[in-house]
Amino acid sequence: MKVFISADIEGITDVTDWDETELGKADYDRAREQMTAEVVAACEGALQAGATEIWVKDAHGSGRNINPAKLPREARLIRAWAPHPFMMMQELDETFQAAALIGYHSRAGANTNPLAHTMTGAFARVSINGCGASEFLINTYTAAMLRVPVALVSGDKGLCEEVAGLNPAIGTVAVKEGVGNSSINIHPDLAVNRIREGVAKALAGDLSKCLVTLPALFSTEIQFKEHSKAYTYSFYPGAKLKDPQAVLFEHQDYYEVLRFLFFAM
Repeated sequence: MKVFISADIEGITDVTDWDETELGKADYDRAREQMTAEVVAACEGALQAGATEIWVKDAHGSGRNINPAKLPREARLIRAWAPHPFMMMQELDETFQAAALIGYHSRAGANTNPLAHTMTGAFARVSINGCGASEFLINTYTAAMLRVPVALVSGDKGLCEEVAGLNPAIGTVAVKEGVGNSSINIHPDLAVNRIREGVAKALAGDLSKCLVTLPALFSTEIQFKEHSKAYTYSFYPGAKLKDPQAVLFEHQDYYEVLRFLFFAM
């Protein structure tokens, strides 16, 4: 079994403030260690389920957060950014049997994680077919485009509820809950144990049930915090300015949606 793991940091247990997510800040090292531990746990769960090859995309910030020496030898680590329209799913292809998303977080505009956002701080909100879009949704659609099921997602409680709403067959591990600008977190060791067990269980189940069906048409809207950015990206081929701060892009091919999001970042 070949498994792909995409890892972020804002959905890691205890991570609450932006200073904990930024390379070079005083609080960053502890968050980086816990991110590494939760990714290692996901790898161990995959190996327990029979994985023979694991690819890990370090998908936060610089893409240089995970300590490679802590990963099992079966894992390959994708560091930094190509860049490529698949973004957080770079190197995913049809040869993978499953994917897991570790340390993911609630979408921009949500009140369930003090670090809620979608892709970049420049976006106030991203929606697909009228529904607020998280990085989970964007990347799960990428996997679905390649017929790769997302078997498990870990992160904040709000995101896990979103996952269940999209497809209850996808396993979830909630390691924290956002309340205003604070977070309620489970113990770091407990998060590691639950992720390891969750990945092992998810990959041993019926993965076909985890595969999401793509919509026939994607109506993608980005609301920018700055009106000047909306004006600029309204010139992307096929895009149009919906209002002074929002750009709309519609297409039947999800890869074209990814390309639009990629260039609008």
